[in-house]
Amino acid sequence: MNYKIIDRDTYYRKGVFRHFSEDCKCSTSMTARIDVTDLFEYSKKTKTKFYINFLYILSKVLNSREDYRMGYLWETDELICYDEINPIQYVFHEDTETCTPVYTKYFEDYEKFYANALNDIEKAKQTRDYGLDMANHPNWFDASYISWLSYDSLNIELPDGYLFFAPIVNWGRYRKENGRFLMPVTVRLNHAIADGYLVANVFRLLEQELKCFSS
Repeated sequence: MNYKIIDRDTYYRKGVFRHFSEDCKCSTSMTARIDVTDLFEYSKKTKTKFYINFLYILSKVLNSREDYRMGYLWETDELICYDEINPIQYVFHEDTETCTPVYTKYFEDYEKFYANALNDIEKAKQTRDYGLDMANHPNWFDASYISWLSYDSLNIELPDGYLFFAPIVNWGRYRKENGRFLMPVTVRLNHAIADGYLVANVFRLLEQELKCFSS
Protein backbone atom coordinates (compact mmCIF):
# COMPACT_ATOMS: atom_id res chain seq x y z
CA MET A 1 0.00 0.00 0.00
CA ASN A 2 1.59 3.23 -1.17
CA TYR A 3 0.22 6.74 -1.29
CA LYS A 4 1.22 10.36 -1.74
CA ILE A 5 0.24 13.25 0.52
CA ILE A 6 -1.87 15.92 -1.16
CA ASP A 7 -0.84 19.53 -0.53
CA ARG A 8 -4.13 21.17 0.41
CA ASP A 9 -2.80 24.62 -0.51
CA THR A 10 -2.28 23.58 -4.13
CA TYR A 11 -5.04 20.94 -4.36
CA TYR A 12 -7.17 21.80 -7.38
CA ARG A 13 -10.35 21.30 -5.32
CA LYS A 14 -9.01 23.32 -2.37
CA GLY A 15 -12.07 25.52 -1.81
CA VAL A 16 -14.59 22.74 -2.37
CA PHE A 17 -12.65 20.39 -0.10
CA ARG A 18 -12.57 22.91 2.73
CA HIS A 19 -16.30 23.65 2.46
CA PHE A 20 -17.47 20.03 2.33
CA SER A 21 -15.03 18.78 4.97
CA GLU A 22 -15.74 21.58 7.44
CA ASP A 23 -18.98 23.49 6.80
CA CYS A 24 -21.22 21.00 5.04
CA LYS A 25 -20.02 17.44 5.51
CA CYS A 26 -21.97 15.22 3.17
CA SER A 27 -21.85 12.70 0.35
CA THR A 28 -23.17 12.72 -3.18
CA SER A 29 -24.54 9.71 -5.02
CA MET A 30 -26.18 8.86 -8.33
CA THR A 31 -28.00 5.88 -9.77
CA ALA A 32 -28.19 5.28 -13.50
CA ARG A 33 -28.80 2.35 -15.81
CA ILE A 34 -25.92 1.38 -18.06
CA ASP A 35 -26.07 -0.80 -21.15
CA VAL A 36 -24.26 -4.08 -20.45
CA THR A 37 -25.50 -5.98 -23.51
CA ASP A 38 -22.05 -6.30 -25.05
CA LEU A 39 -20.54 -7.49 -21.76
CA PHE A 40 -23.36 -10.01 -21.39
CA GLU A 41 -22.65 -11.36 -24.88
CA TYR A 42 -18.88 -11.38 -24.28
CA SER A 43 -19.26 -13.29 -21.00
CA LYS A 44 -21.56 -15.80 -22.64
CA LYS A 45 -19.23 -16.28 -25.61
CA THR A 46 -16.08 -16.69 -23.50
CA LYS A 47 -17.84 -18.72 -20.78
CA THR A 48 -16.61 -16.27 -18.13
CA LYS A 49 -18.56 -14.81 -15.25
CA PHE A 50 -20.34 -11.55 -16.03
CA TYR A 51 -20.05 -10.51 -12.38
CA ILE A 52 -16.25 -10.77 -12.24
CA ASN A 53 -15.89 -9.13 -15.65
CA PHE A 54 -17.87 -6.14 -14.45
CA LEU A 55 -15.93 -6.04 -11.18
CA TYR A 56 -12.71 -5.85 -13.19
CA ILE A 57 -14.01 -3.03 -15.39
CA LEU A 58 -15.25 -1.12 -12.34
CA SER A 59 -11.90 -1.52 -10.57
CA LYS A 60 -10.06 -0.35 -13.66
CA VAL A 61 -12.25 2.75 -13.93
CA LEU A 62 -11.83 3.73 -10.28
CA ASN A 63 -8.07 3.32 -10.54
CA SER A 64 -7.88 5.48 -13.66
CA ARG A 65 -8.19 8.82 -11.87
CA GLU A 66 -6.73 10.18 -8.64
CA ASP A 67 -10.07 11.65 -7.51
CA TYR A 68 -11.38 8.12 -6.94
CA ARG A 69 -8.31 6.99 -4.98
CA MET A 70 -8.37 9.61 -2.23
CA GLY A 71 -8.03 8.86 1.46
CA TYR A 72 -7.85 10.64 4.79
CA LEU A 73 -5.44 9.87 7.65
CA TRP A 74 -7.14 10.71 10.93
CA GLU A 75 -3.99 10.46 13.02
CA THR A 76 -2.10 13.10 11.05
CA ASP A 77 -5.01 15.00 9.47
CA GLU A 78 -3.60 14.41 5.99
CA LEU A 79 -5.35 14.15 2.65
CA ILE A 80 -3.74 11.41 0.57
CA CYS A 81 -4.05 9.63 -2.75
CA TYR A 82 -3.38 5.89 -2.93
CA ASP A 83 -1.37 4.43 -5.80
CA GLU A 84 -4.19 1.94 -6.27
CA ILE A 85 -7.45 0.85 -4.67
CA ASN A 86 -8.90 -2.66 -4.54
CA PRO A 87 -12.49 -3.94 -4.43
CA ILE A 88 -14.21 -5.43 -1.43
CA GLN A 89 -16.70 -7.81 -3.00
CA TYR A 90 -19.24 -9.93 -1.15
CA VAL A 91 -20.35 -13.57 -1.10
CA PHE A 92 -23.93 -14.24 -0.04
CA HIS A 93 -24.68 -17.46 1.84
CA GLU A 94 -28.15 -18.79 1.09
CA ASP A 95 -28.28 -20.97 4.21
CA THR A 96 -27.60 -18.16 6.68
CA GLU A 97 -28.78 -15.20 4.56
CA THR A 98 -25.58 -13.37 5.50
CA CYS A 99 -22.63 -11.99 3.56
CA THR A 100 -18.88 -12.47 3.80
CA PRO A 101 -16.66 -9.57 2.66
CA VAL A 102 -13.99 -10.64 0.20
CA TYR A 103 -10.81 -8.59 -0.15
CA THR A 104 -9.72 -8.95 -3.76
CA LYS A 105 -6.56 -7.26 -5.03
CA TYR A 106 -6.82 -5.30 -8.25
CA PHE A 107 -4.55 -6.27 -11.13
CA GLU A 108 -4.61 -4.38 -14.41
CA ASP A 109 -3.91 -7.70 -16.11
CA TYR A 110 -7.41 -9.08 -16.71
CA GLU A 111 -6.58 -12.78 -16.61
CA LYS A 112 -4.64 -12.38 -13.37
CA PHE A 113 -7.48 -10.39 -11.79
CA TYR A 114 -10.10 -12.87 -12.97
CA ALA A 115 -8.29 -15.91 -11.57
CA ASN A 116 -7.57 -14.11 -8.30
CA ALA A 117 -11.17 -12.92 -7.85
CA LEU A 118 -12.58 -16.35 -8.65
CA ASN A 119 -10.27 -17.97 -6.10
CA ASP A 120 -11.22 -15.39 -3.45
CA ILE A 121 -14.91 -16.12 -4.01
CA GLU A 122 -14.44 -19.87 -3.68
CA LYS A 123 -12.53 -19.43 -0.41
CA ALA A 124 -15.22 -17.14 0.99
CA LYS A 125 -17.91 -19.72 0.24
CA GLN A 126 -16.25 -22.02 2.78
CA THR A 127 -16.80 -19.68 5.72
CA ARG A 128 -19.72 -17.91 7.34
CA ASP A 129 -17.61 -15.30 9.13
CA TYR A 130 -18.31 -11.65 8.45
CA GLY A 131 -14.59 -10.95 8.59
CA LEU A 132 -14.62 -7.23 7.88
CA ASP A 133 -11.15 -5.79 8.50
CA MET A 134 -11.13 -2.17 7.35
CA ALA A 135 -8.31 -1.19 9.70
CA ASN A 136 -5.87 -3.32 7.71
CA HIS A 137 -7.41 -2.55 4.33
CA PRO A 138 -7.57 1.25 4.06
CA ASN A 139 -7.24 1.37 0.27
CA TRP A 140 -10.18 -0.90 -0.52
CA PHE A 141 -13.49 0.31 -1.93
CA ASP A 142 -16.91 -1.26 -1.48
CA ALA A 143 -18.26 -3.08 -4.56
CA SER A 144 -21.56 -4.77 -3.76
CA TYR A 145 -23.88 -6.62 -6.15
CA ILE A 146 -27.56 -6.57 -5.18
CA SER A 147 -28.54 -9.66 -7.13
CA TRP A 148 -32.20 -9.87 -6.12
CA LEU A 149 -33.53 -6.69 -7.70
CA SER A 150 -33.23 -4.43 -10.72
CA TYR A 151 -33.74 -1.31 -8.65
CA ASP A 152 -34.37 2.30 -9.65
CA SER A 153 -32.62 4.16 -6.84
CA LEU A 154 -30.40 3.48 -3.85
CA ASN A 155 -28.98 5.71 -1.14
CA ILE A 156 -26.24 4.88 1.35
CA GLU A 157 -25.94 7.13 4.40
CA LEU A 158 -22.81 7.72 6.47
CA PRO A 159 -22.68 9.74 9.69
CA ASP A 160 -22.25 13.49 9.26
CA GLY A 161 -18.62 14.46 9.65
CA TYR A 162 -17.32 11.03 8.71
CA LEU A 163 -14.59 11.76 6.16
CA PHE A 164 -14.76 8.43 4.39
CA PHE A 165 -13.40 8.96 0.88
CA ALA A 166 -13.39 5.46 -0.62
CA PRO A 167 -16.02 4.96 -3.35
CA ILE A 168 -19.07 2.86 -2.53
CA VAL A 169 -20.52 1.22 -5.63
CA ASN A 170 -23.58 -1.00 -5.85
CA TRP A 171 -25.24 -2.58 -8.85
CA GLY A 172 -28.37 -4.65 -9.30
CA ARG A 173 -29.77 -7.20 -11.73
CA TYR A 174 -29.82 -6.22 -15.38
CA ARG A 175 -33.12 -6.36 -17.20
CA LYS A 176 -34.01 -6.41 -20.87
CA GLU A 177 -35.51 -3.25 -22.34
CA ASN A 178 -36.04 -2.79 -26.08
CA GLY A 179 -33.73 -5.68 -26.81
CA ARG A 180 -30.85 -4.37 -24.65
CA PHE A 181 -29.70 -5.36 -21.16
CA LEU A 182 -29.69 -2.38 -18.78
CA MET A 183 -28.19 -2.59 -15.29
CA PRO A 184 -28.66 -0.15 -12.39
CA VAL A 185 -25.42 1.15 -10.90
CA THR A 186 -25.13 3.44 -7.86
CA VAL A 187 -21.97 5.43 -7.13
CA ARG A 188 -21.43 7.19 -3.81
CA LEU A 189 -18.51 9.55 -3.12
CA ASN A 190 -17.73 12.03 -0.37
CA HIS A 191 -18.58 15.55 -1.56
CA ALA A 192 -15.28 16.90 -0.20
CA ILE A 193 -13.38 15.08 -2.94
CA ALA A 194 -16.04 14.69 -5.62
CA ASP A 195 -18.92 16.67 -7.08
CA GLY A 196 -21.67 15.78 -9.52
CA TYR A 197 -19.32 15.84 -12.47
CA LEU A 198 -16.90 13.35 -10.92
CA VAL A 199 -19.70 10.99 -9.87
CA ALA A 200 -21.31 11.15 -13.31
CA ASN A 201 -17.89 10.67 -14.87
CA VAL A 202 -17.70 7.18 -13.34
CA PHE A 203 -20.66 6.16 -15.51
CA ARG A 204 -19.11 7.72 -18.61
CA LEU A 205 -15.85 5.87 -17.99
CA LEU A 206 -17.72 2.64 -17.31
CA GLU A 207 -19.47 2.92 -20.66
CA GLN A 208 -16.15 3.52 -22.42
CA GLU A 209 -14.42 0.59 -20.71
CA LEU A 210 -17.39 -1.72 -21.29
CA LYS A 211 -17.23 -1.01 -25.01
CA CYS A 212 -13.45 -1.42 -25.14
CA PHE A 213 -13.43 -4.61 -23.04
CA SER A 214 -16.23 -6.33 -24.91
CA SER A 215 -14.77 -5.60 -28.33
